Amino acid sequence: MKKILVIGEILVEIMADTQGNGFLEAIPLTGPFPSGAPAIFADQAARIGQPVALISAVGDDDFGRINLERLKRDHVDISGIYIDSDRPTGSAFVRYRTDGSRDFVFNIRHSASGTLHKTDIVKNLIETADHIHVMGTSLSSQEFVEFNIEAAKAIRARGGTVSFDPNLRKEMLEAPGVAEAMSNIIALTDLYLPSDAELTLLTRSKDKGDAIAELLHSGIKAIVHKQGAQGASYHSAKENLTVKAFPVDEIDPTGAGDCFGATFTSLWLRDLPPADCLKFAAAAGAFAVTKRGPMEGTSDFATLEKFLRG
Repeated sequence: MKKILVIGEILVEIMADTQGNGFLEAIPLTGPFPSGAPAIFADQAARIGQPVALISAVGDDDFGRINLERLKRDHVDISGIYIDSDRPTGSAFVRYRTDGSRDFVFNIRHSASGTLHKTDIVKNLIETADHIHVMGTSLSSQEFVEFNIEAAKAIRARGGTVSFDPNLRKEMLEAPGVAEAMSNIIALTDLYLPSDAELTLLTRSKDKGDAIAELLHSGIKAIVHKQGAQGASYHSAKENLTVKAFPVDEIDPTGAGDCFGATFTSLWLRDLPPADCLKFAAAAGAFAVTKRGPMEGTSDFATLEKFLRG
């Protein structure tokens, strides 16, 4: 099967046990949980049997070890993860508000994940990958932007493919150079996986139908529009499909989009019918929200098949 490459952050997530606004007083917390959008994506892809490698860095600390142990257990290729003795593993503290929105305190840019280590192992992973999945959260600096684009061009030059999930956090939207970086990656993208308003983020038209046509005309082969509780839709030059969201009791939505994206991308790379890719991806996203912790809801095929049977 085709091997996926992902470049980006690994961190731990520590979650507030109570709802509220921010972290302005001492409150009970639970964690650390293995996390980071690229790590969740890689873990989910590996759990459904897709070969996947992750290029990242962690500190020489327990937060790094908990991530490495989880990823290794689930058969992610961790050979490209650098252990940095000078910087700590990235972290995210999260608290849910009563309306379901979240407050985060991140340490990513100044953590181990904020640095690149272009070792011979990393170069070999790029040379042997068939597909690269690019995530907006990983475009945190010009260096990371250039590295993702460099890897995407190399993989595409060998006949490989590129998927792109903008996955933008609100604090990244106005960062210098982000819009240009997104446009450069869109130009290399085969499979586009935007969420909600991200569909029109990089198009001239702000109408959904016109934006889809514009993106397909630009060279993108397929678009999967993730819309949370409203389901998801698939669009290509040949067909348009929709899937409803599965009704579940939501415990924690963090990581659901990454599980959805990893499942769809993996099955798309196996040339399964888009309707099947969409169905299993929706199941993976729904199952993910039933577990507390961003990576705790990753699932294997047996779990997804059982979930679909109800």
